Amino acid sequence: MSLVTAANAAYLVAALLFILSLAGLSKHETARRGLSFGIFGMGIALIATVVLVLDHQPAPIGIILMVVAVGVGAGIGLMRARSVQMTEMPELIALLHSFVGLAAVLVGWNGYLDPELHGELEGSLLGIHYAEVFIGVFIGAVTLTGSIVAYLKLSAKMKSAPLVLPGKNLINVAILVAFVVLTVWFIISPALWMLVVVTILALVLGWHLVASIGGGDMPVVVSMLNSYSGWAAAATGFLLGNDLLIVTGALVGSSGAYLSYIMCKAMNRSFISVIMGGFGIEASSGEGKDHGEHTEIDVDAAAEILANASSVIIAPGYGMAVAQAQYPVADLTQTLRDRGVDVRFAVHPVAGRLPGHMNVLLAEAKVPYDIVLELDEINDDFADTDVVLVIGANDTVNPDAAEDPGSPIAGMPVLHVWEAENVIVFKRSMAAGYAGVQNPLFFRANSDMLFGDAKDRVGEILTAVRERQGANA
Repeated sequence: MSLVTAANAAYLVAALLFILSLAGLSKHETARRGLSFGIFGMGIALIATVVLVLDHQPAPIGIILMVVAVGVGAGIGLMRARSVQMTEMPELIALLHSFVGLAAVLVGWNGYLDPELHGELEGSLLGIHYAEVFIGVFIGAVTLTGSIVAYLKLSAKMKSAPLVLPGKNLINVAILVAFVVLTVWFIISPALWMLVVVTILALVLGWHLVASIGGGDMPVVVSMLNSYSGWAAAATGFLLGNDLLIVTGALVGSSGAYLSYIMCKAMNRSFISVIMGGFGIEASSGEGKDHGEHTEIDVDAAAEILANASSVIIAPGYGMAVAQAQYPVADLTQTLRDRGVDVRFAVHPVAGRLPGHMNVLLAEAKVPYDIVLELDEINDDFADTDVVLVIGANDTVNPDAAEDPGSPIAGMPVLHVWEAENVIVFKRSMAAGYAGVQNPLFFRANSDMLFGDAKDRVGEILTAVRERQGANA
């Protein structure tokens, strides 16, 4: 059996392992196994690729360059993986997507400039090749700049508010029309200047698309860019004649698109509207409203309320991740459950900055999976709940989404925490949420604000609850 045949067989095995990985990652109970499948599949793919490169490029300089590239990439990846905080994962993922886009652009340019890749092609096959080059470069360039903007927004290096240029929708449509026209022209009569123009247009479109999307939509953007990076990888696979890249890119692209669609449905938003530049940006922010005065609560009073409760729901958000409060939250949950209190978690589909962000944090703290419920599973239970602890969540518990048609987040399904008997909100300040709108929940009669670091405050409440438990023993 030749090396090429063996490598293709290895690629097929790797592709099957990637499919098993996606299936495993779809459930909490099988996520670890799914991750193992993915790692094993990538290992097989890398080994097969190295074997193919050695077979086609026996020259020492080619081998040296490959080893250096793999070593540098692995070193940077290992360093970042060891040092990154969970709160930084969304922006890291966005940045990694930009590298996929850059790779697609470089491969596309090489596919045009290197005569060895198209020298023997004629007629329709040559036209297909040029179409692959043009489309691959376009998708890659959009992914590159879009991912960089997403990284800048998520890391607070750029304002999360949407960019509003005059005729912004016309700009996007004009670039897409120009891309279609240039693609046809390039296939008929390829020229270097067309590739330069489409690269520039795609870079501008990627920047403008994501810059026009507000902070409230950033979880969808990350998922959307994940899809783009998949299609960019698939386009690269067609250019390189690599079946594994085609299959893997299609898996990532389709799963990312489907996840984005699911999230848009969860937010009651139009998928097309979001990916074409955001939603609701002309609406009032609601900052001019007079919500009244908020009331504050101290640790002892909060512990007293919890001590007398029979049912508690915890609604976590990005603030919990920033404070790394998941561990004391898990301890408080266990302590209350040991006392017979019914404790559950309400996780909004877009809580945090990344899909599944809260689920990962709670799993990390060993919170039982069966008490972590999604919005549609628990939203009807708030009215019968004694206490809700809102820990670092803001936009996902905002009543204006359900009650104010003029709000930028109007229509977005939210956790109806305000229907509970008592609501305790853990926040550092009264600042608006990531979507930039004030939350009237903080001013309601049944809501109390507990200011300070969430990790410290939950730890203090845990101590106070345990002291009461010991005193009553």
